[in-house]
Order: sequence, then C-alpha cells, then structure tokens
Amino acid sequence: MERSGKSASRARATGEWIGEVLPELVARHGLPGAQVAVLVDGEVVDAAAGVLNLATGVPVTGDALFQIGSITKVWTATLVMQLVHGGAIDLDRPVSEYLDGFRLADGAATRTVTTRHLLSHTGGFDGDIWTDTGRNDDAVRKYVETLAEAVQYFAPGELFSYCNSGYVVLGRLVEVLRRKSYNRALREHLITPLGLAHAATNVDEAILGLPAVGHQRARPDGPLEPVKKWSLVPATAPVGAMLAMSARDLLGFVRHHLSTPEYDVMREPQVEVPEPGWMSGHWGLGWSIPDHGGPVVVGHSGYTMGQRALVRVVPEAGVAVAMLTNGGDVFPVFAEVFGHLLHELAGVRQPELPLPPKNPPPVDANRAAGTYRSSAGEWVVRVDADGRAWVQVSSSEEDEEFELVALNEDALITLAPQEGRHVVYGLGDVDAAGRAQFLRLVGRAVARDVASG
Repeated sequence: MERSGKSASRARATGEWIGEVLPELVARHGLPGAQVAVLVDGEVVDAAAGVLNLATGVPVTGDALFQIGSITKVWTATLVMQLVHGGAIDLDRPVSEYLDGFRLADGAATRTVTTRHLLSHTGGFDGDIWTDTGRNDDAVRKYVETLAEAVQYFAPGELFSYCNSGYVVLGRLVEVLRRKSYNRALREHLITPLGLAHAATNVDEAILGLPAVGHQRARPDGPLEPVKKWSLVPATAPVGAMLAMSARDLLGFVRHHLSTPEYDVMREPQVEVPEPGWMSGHWGLGWSIPDHGGPVVVGHSGYTMGQRALVRVVPEAGVAVAMLTNGGDVFPVFAEVFGHLLHELAGVRQPELPLPPKNPPPVDANRAAGTYRSSAGEWVVRVDADGRAWVQVSSSEEDEEFELVALNEDALITLAPQEGRHVVYGLGDVDAAGRAQFLRLVGRAVARDVASG
C-alpha cells in the first residue's frame, strides 16, 4: 500500500507540474499549441495548452491529434520486428530476398543491403527522396520502384546517415509480408490492439478528430502562419508523413514497448552516431540512443509541415516523456520540460542545447568550405579571409543564408537560433587533403561535391 501511495503521489505531482508550467512556456516561447504526456510508475499523466490553429483559435485538448513525424519510424521498426519475432524476416539477409524487383542504383548495394542496415540507417543510399506517387494503396510500392535511381554514397554498413528512403523500403517489406497496406498494418497490428483511441494514419482519419495544424515562418523574422498543406506525400507514410495522435496515445505505444521483451533488442546499440550535438551517441533498431552519461536513454524526434514531436524514454526507470507541438521556438520548451522531468523522475541529466562560443576561433576554410549536395538540397559553405563563415541553404523548404562560427575543430554552429536552438554542422570524415567529405546535419552525411573543391 505504501508503494502504491508513493506511485500515485509521483504521478499526481508530475501531472500538476506539467499542467502548471506548460501554458506559461507555450506563451513565453511563442508556440501555437502543445501537449506533454509523462509515463511514471505505470501511469500516464498529460497536459495541453494553446491552440490547434492560430487562424481558428480552437484550443488544444488532451485528445487532439498532432503529427509525430519521424517518431513514426519507431512504429515502422516495431512492425518489422513483429515479423522478425515471427520468423518471417532475418535481420541479416538481403532485403532483395523478400522484395522481388527491389533495386538500388548500385548493384552491389542491391545485393547486400539488409533489414538491419535499413533499421539502423546504414544503408548508404540517398535518404531524402520525396517522390509523390499518389494517394492509393500502391503509393509505397511505386515509391520503392523509384529507388533504382537513388545515389549510393557509401557501402551498406559502412557509415551512419539518417535515411528516410530506407524506412519506406521497410514499410514496403511490411506490406508484402503482411499482404496489406502499410496504414492498415499500423492499425491492425498496433493501434487497435493497444486500444489507442486518438490516433490517425492519414488525413481522412485525422479530420474526424481534432487535428493540429502546423505553423511556419515565411521568413526568419516573420510571424508564424498556418501551413498551406497538412502532410507530406502519402508514399512516405512509413517515414513519418501521416501518422498523428495524442501525446497520451504515443506513450501508450511506449508503455507497450517497455512491457514486451521481444522489443528489447531494438534498444541495443547498432552503430555509432558521430553527430556533434544532441543526437551524439548510437542508434538501435529504430530508436536513437543519445549518450547522456548516465542511465540509458532512448528516443526519437519528428518534424513535418510545421509540427515537431519529441519523445525520450528511460527504460530501467519505466519513465517516458513526450511533447507534441505545432510550431514556434520548440527547443527551449523541450530543454526545460524534459530536463526537469527526466532528472526528477529518472536521475537523467540531459545535456544542454549547444550554444555558439563567446570567442570562437576562425573557421578552417580548407576543411569546411565547399558545396555539399543530396536530393534534399544544396548547402554551400563559404569562409572569408578572416575565418568568418556562412552557409547558403537551398532546398524545397528554404532558401536562406546563415552565419556560422566554429563550435570546435569538428563542427560549426549557427550564430542565430532556429526554433530556439542553434543548428550544428559536423565536419567529420576528413580526407587526405584535410577537407570534410561530408557535412553532418541532423544525422545526415551530406556529401561534398568534389568538383567544388
């Protein structure tokens, strides 16, 4: 009885804390709206604040649906691991053995890339392809067929580079082996069995509930405005284009993970993530495993069409925190909420968000300057004679220039914050001439264009 009382007391105190601080943080940092949910002592408590859409003023409630973006990859990985546990997939056999007609531009990669490579983002091919192949149930299949032209940057298993495209292949693997669409598999093998009442696999389902609308700025100093399009292309649903839910239902999924032994292997490190910033650590089979220097923490984040989602889990403590938002300076809120809760409930000290040094050294022009390209866009880093640096970003989402300073010899950092954080650009993988072969950005290894010098 005493233990039960303590558990109830911790959950109650946590619920009171988030209910008190979330509205103030949402207002202070200019978020249109947010939900926070916490799993502690087997119980989920949650709070909501703000509005679903600045244009309508409809308030956020606990059952509102926010897109979870790339956190969907953990759901995709879970569907795959169900098949592994059932004997339908061997993690270390080539994907081509399960998908007839699967092709990459590189023949050797086609023959050798495995499910484990795709789950751990070590497939080596272009990871940011967003081809629209329609809204029908064959959209994922048609997308996978387009990967026959995907550029191979390195051999499978050689290097970590966050790969959205690889997770669409995993979604197709689920479709073929389950003989049903990806969205139907999500609902029949996870959402319905777990009793998640506030989860939507597409916009048609979401509109029947209370969907949040993402917000973006047309220019860095402009006001937040509702996005013109709710989701990314349906073909990338296994990546995180469509899945939406409440923060409480997201933690219902996490609670299932923690209580299911067959998923424990997903939290084991598979590859080092040499990311200079908050992602630094390792990657498992779907989960990110950031190095916080204490109890093991796993998590994921998501961003899609002006909505950002974050989740962190401390398995040995049975504690998890989720935050779903629809725009604004999200990261200071993340730092305060997660920093407090993870420390109080699980003894985890979350690293602070990186900041530009007060007196940064000059940027090494030989190492940093150049043009870096992927199908997602182009990043041109230039360095002047005084060691000042800028990056010109040209992509489908932005065309802006940002000043950079040296964070250390292996990384640059933006001088001005974006979404309340300073973005880190890694300069690892140096060649014989001392030049960075890749610009490491939010987990991606964006290759240098050798013609740019």
